[in-house]
Amino acid sequence: MIRTRALFPYPAPLPALLLVAALFVCGTPAWAQLPQEPLEIGHEPQFVLDNYIVDNHWALRSKREFVQRVFHQAKKHGQNPLWSGDKPSYLWVVRDEEAGLFRMYYQRNLRNDTPADEKGGKFNTWIAYAESKDGLHWERPDLKLFPDLDARPNNVVVAWKDSPTVQTCAPCIFEPRPGDNRGYRWLMLYRAKGRGSGETAGIRVVGTKDGVHWDMAGDMRIAHLHSDHPNTVSYDARRDEYVMFCRPKHIYRAFGEEMLDTGASRRVARMASKSLWTDWLQTARPQTILIPDAGDNREHFNYFYGMPTRIYAGVYFGFLEPFRLNDYIYTEVVASRDGFHFERFADRPKLIEYGEEGSWDDTMIFASPGWVEVGDQWWIYYTGWDGPHGTSERDGAIGLATIRKEGFVSLRGPQGGGVVCTRVLKWPGGDLRVNAAATDGELRVRVSDADRRPIDGFNYDDCQTFAGDDVAHAVTWNGTSLDKLKGREIRLEFFLRDADLYTFRAAE
Repeated sequence: MIRTRALFPYPAPLPALLLVAALFVCGTPAWAQLPQEPLEIGHEPQFVLDNYIVDNHWALRSKREFVQRVFHQAKKHGQNPLWSGDKPSYLWVVRDEEAGLFRMYYQRNLRNDTPADEKGGKFNTWIAYAESKDGLHWERPDLKLFPDLDARPNNVVVAWKDSPTVQTCAPCIFEPRPGDNRGYRWLMLYRAKGRGSGETAGIRVVGTKDGVHWDMAGDMRIAHLHSDHPNTVSYDARRDEYVMFCRPKHIYRAFGEEMLDTGASRRVARMASKSLWTDWLQTARPQTILIPDAGDNREHFNYFYGMPTRIYAGVYFGFLEPFRLNDYIYTEVVASRDGFHFERFADRPKLIEYGEEGSWDDTMIFASPGWVEVGDQWWIYYTGWDGPHGTSERDGAIGLATIRKEGFVSLRGPQGGGVVCTRVLKWPGGDLRVNAAATDGELRVRVSDADRRPIDGFNYDDCQTFAGDDVAHAVTWNGTSLDKLKGREIRLEFFLRDADLYTFRAAE
């Protein structure tokens, strides 16, 4: 097989680790419904990845330079793979500060005896557990919670003792609405499947109090869907509803044997419910929201394997999985403000690059949006495979990639300087903190009113120049904090010269 390293034939204008393009808008952008100004931003990080918080940007040398949107690729850890064996697929990691552990839940794939000429999967799958003190060196404890399973070590934590043919897969740990956890410390979304699964089959929720023992007696099916990929659910506090991303397989692949009848089910669908512990299908059905477009089709990535998603600071971050039937899969970060309309980069940059030909992750990469914050970094765990999707003769392993906190996308000012101007904000109080890199240049901030008239004492000349690299730098003006303007309607105008702005926020 021949791998196409670049999705487009023209040369990239920046180094390979910084893939840059204008954003391609898939459908109607989330910010097409303009936000009501002044924006109430609270104390959450404000991402500059779209035009929701950003009103305008321009370069001072406008004929030759421009402020550009930059995608930052995650860097693979030098100890990869962290471990092999188990043929792992989808995974999710949580950091248990109380126990001093990283806890990983992953789909463990065990080869079965299905004859090659029969239909059905070549592997049985169960959700297994591993733990680590440092996030790098992992142990798979021999728990023997399900002794009838032929797994060594027997680290399976989610299975059905009374129904040994029922398999479990695709774990997702999520944060519920306050009061919806039913006394559990963590909740997991997963899928039950397999011959004889009957009314057990579908997308289910189960809880745990200690991270190891999951209460299968309190487990509940929330959707009888055959959505065979990493489904995820998140609670959207602004809409006060739970949102699930799955496959529209109830419509496509629902009947017939030919493509004309079955259609294509490898698409991204959305379903929502006001209540978690209920049958979602009583009030809603999955609706397709994302299908491949011309950018995908150029390289024949005509399918999406899935889109595990996480909400962070009010932004949906989807880890979209473009799929070239029936071989390559990679992970692409997409973003949305409303959970319906997702924005993508035109050149479809990979969050994690394929490994070199012949390496353990040279063909398929499934990254988990369950990143873990470690210092000033986000640790992104992923599974890689050394063979194509269309064969079972391949091995998988688990790796780690790192990126700066909140560091997927930045706005970069050119050598001659540029400005990023926000919409009108109602400042909630506190210092202005910026996540920015300016070691080769500088960053300064002017505070202006709604008509861009500078506020006395908060102009560029008053601002202490920042020429460092910090995820939470406090900006001051002659030693004065922006807290002085608490309750005022303002714009922030960031001057960037050879500098990247990732996020900003009002410190509490």
